[in-house]
Formats: sequence, C-alpha cells, structure tokens
Amino acid sequence: MNDDLTRDNSPHQPPIHETVERLAKVVHEGGRTMPEDRPLLVCKPKKIESWRVFKIMAEFVEGFDIIRRYGLAVSLFGSARTLPGNDSYVHAEELSRRLSEHGFAVVTGGSSGIMQAANKGAFEVGGASVGLNINLPTTQVYNPYLTEKFGFDHFFVRKVMLTYSSEVYIYFPGGFGTLDEFFEIVTLVQTKKIRKVPIILYGKDFWDPLLAFIEKTVYKDHSAIDKEDMELYTVVNSVDEAYEYVVKNVVC
Repeated sequence: MNDDLTRDNSPHQPPIHETVERLAKVVHEGGRTMPEDRPLLVCKPKKIESWRVFKIMAEFVEGFDIIRRYGLAVSLFGSARTLPGNDSYVHAEELSRRLSEHGFAVVTGGSSGIMQAANKGAFEVGGASVGLNINLPTTQVYNPYLTEKFGFDHFFVRKVMLTYSSEVYIYFPGGFGTLDEFFEIVTLVQTKKIRKVPIILYGKDFWDPLLAFIEKTVYKDHSAIDKEDMELYTVVNSVDEAYEYVVKNVVC
C-alpha cells in the first residue's frame, strides 16, 4: 500500500490503513446482511447497521460513476410544480436546448416542472439529459426526456451528486427544495469546500426580494456574512443573458 495512504496525519484519527480495513469489513458484512424489507431510520440508531452503511456506499459509487461520464455539465433547479406554458418552464427549456447544443450535459432532479423543461430542451436536440431522482414511498415520476437516470434512497447522497455534477448551477423560481439547494451550493463555495463555480439565479421578480433580505438583514444589520459573499451569485432575467454568462464564465 502507498505510504501516503498509511500515514497518520492527525493524532486524533486512526491510521488510514485501519480505516480502509474496517471499511472493507463493513462493506462485506453489509452486503451479507442487507434485509429485503429495510426499516426506516428513526432518530439516532442504537447500533450501526452494516447493511445501511453498505447501501449508502453503493449509492455514492453508482452516483459518482454516472456524473464522471459527463465532462461538461449544467445543473438546473426549480419548482416541480411549474406547468408547461409557464414563462419559467419555457425559458428553462430554451436555455437548456441552447446549452445542450453548445456541448453541455443537462442534469436535473429528473422529475416534473422546471426539471422536465430542462431535460426536454436537451433531449429534443439529441443532448445528454440526466435525471438524479429520489425514491419515495409514494411513486416519484421520472419525466420522459431522460437519456440516463438514477434513483437514490437517501436525500443526502442525491444532494452530493447534484452538488458535484456540474460546472455551473442555474436556479429558477422554486420552493423549499430549490432554496435549500441554492444555499447548499453557496455555502460550499463560501467555505471553499468546492471550487468557485458560476451560480445563476434566473428571474429578478422571484430572487430580488430574497437577495434584498440577505443584503439588508443578513449583511448590514447582523454582519453574518461578508460583502464579498454576495458576489458568489449572479441574477439574470433572460435566456440570452443566462446563456451568454454561462458561455463566458464556465471553464471545464
């Protein structure tokens, strides 16, 4: 084994080779003991369920295997409730079509609304259209415009895949999920956990009130962020503006 992998860089952590050996044991045990009927995780587990760790690892492996196949990608987020014909739907479809023609794979959550619009735009011009969905007790429908899809059992694994899948992130109007995904990316860039990537907010009418709150209340009144943090994202108001910003600022 490579010396770099066996070196213990911290007195508070076990040597890497011990971690690897333990992980291999957990994977083996998890694969052997995974029940067919998997109980939900409720609060903090009283013991480590090897099969659950195995399942989480398997999702990470399969997810990264998918996203690594796309060298240049854009992730689009927005409400699953947006209907065809709505301005946001039309604009998301057009923007995705143009970005797909420019060579971008289009990655979404794979469901309805803005996600369907984005996948449709890429699909209809022969581009890569990827859906990273979530498996729920009630049926979670995939939109019909996907060239590749995968369903996750764990929200946090899916979020990691969506976070690391692309070179640019575009947020259309949406609900709690869209806002959560936006703040997740901004926080990761702010804390330098991922490299700085273009973050685009589409639609001034929707985003300006939130950004005004961030500037006045979060920044000026409470000094909870730095002024430079408000430069991590860009607001656009047209397909042309969004497309030109992506083409100019995305470096693969």
